[in-house]
Amino acid sequence: MRYKFVIVGAGVYGCALAFYLARRGEQVVVLESAEVASGASGGLGKRGVRANRRAAAELPLMRLAYPLWERLADDLGADIGYERTGGLNLVEQEVTGTTGGLASLRARAWHQRELGIPTEVLDRDQVREYEPGAAETVHGALWCPLDGMADHTATTRAFATAAMAAGAVFEEHTEVAQLIRDGARVSAVETADGRRFEAGEAVVLLNNTGVADLAATLDVQLPLWWLIPQAMTVKTANPICGHLLGHDHRALSMKPLDGSVMISGGWRGRWNPETRRGEPVQQNVERNLAEARTVFPALGDAIVEQVDTRSAETCSVDALPIVDVLPTVSNVLIGAGWSGHGFAIAPAVATLIADWLTGPTQPDTLLPLRYQRFRSPGLPVSRSHDVPR
Repeated sequence: MRYKFVIVGAGVYGCALAFYLARRGEQVVVLESAEVASGASGGLGKRGVRANRRAAAELPLMRLAYPLWERLADDLGADIGYERTGGLNLVEQEVTGTTGGLASLRARAWHQRELGIPTEVLDRDQVREYEPGAAETVHGALWCPLDGMADHTATTRAFATAAMAAGAVFEEHTEVAQLIRDGARVSAVETADGRRFEAGEAVVLLNNTGVADLAATLDVQLPLWWLIPQAMTVKTANPICGHLLGHDHRALSMKPLDGSVMISGGWRGRWNPETRRGEPVQQNVERNLAEARTVFPALGDAIVEQVDTRSAETCSVDALPIVDVLPTVSNVLIGAGWSGHGFAIAPAVATLIADWLTGPTQPDTLLPLRYQRFRSPGLPVSRSHDVPR
């Protein structure tokens, strides 16, 4: 079987790229070891569509993503649960190390506006106009009116359905066994069941935690590791918040859902090697909820409904994703290391990758995400035995 583009991984990035390529008339196949949205792109609740306090290198991508999200449901012909709620990053301290606090807000707002992200500084009283339930210790916030959230599972599946309607082929329960190298190119992808998918133009590795291992077979080390994110929903008697919420120094993120609140923000589960799934750590569940109750006291009587720690996520050493062609072959492009905040920029990044694959050069907006940023010029490529575990 021969396709112009072979994509490995049917998360939001693989499905989105398949859609944008197939819509241009390209021949695309997506190979997925489990099912569409079965990994980090699926699961509980919703994900933030957020620019607020995002790394500077990603803000131009978020600026491109905003209008894509606005029309995405129409483009895909599906309800993806997208809401533009606006986003608040709450502040309690005058100074938070060298990176935050009230002292940093005007500079951060200016910087975000300069990169095309509408941003305002809110004082104590203005915060309570948006979120009356915020604790008295909250003294200010950054406000991004274009931020919001969407259902990541529904979005990923909608991308897949629309991609198939445009002609893309999806092969679920198809594990990649090896990349077949022919000189400076990968000519085909071989699967565990013995099938061979020839790549006429390029292979794109978007299979999250599997990218580093496949890159290692091509003698490339990626500075990645993986962990198990934790998210939960809690039931409350009354609405608690109405916006996408982050926090300046607490490990806390909150999203309003129908009849409940989603709470996350950096707490972790543990990996169970026997079940090959993540599982909750009760202490982390309790600490995450305690942080939320400190900032929103009305959560004192909240009851935990669900805790989701099922899937792994990859992180990079500088918390930015890697989107680039591997240096040892000319036609293998990777996207990995989303570090827990890749969902919001997915439509923009996937569109730019499609432009790159069908055009002459790498889009300038992706240059800060290139692999070369980790290496000094002139040094040889690190070999696979150095891949971190």
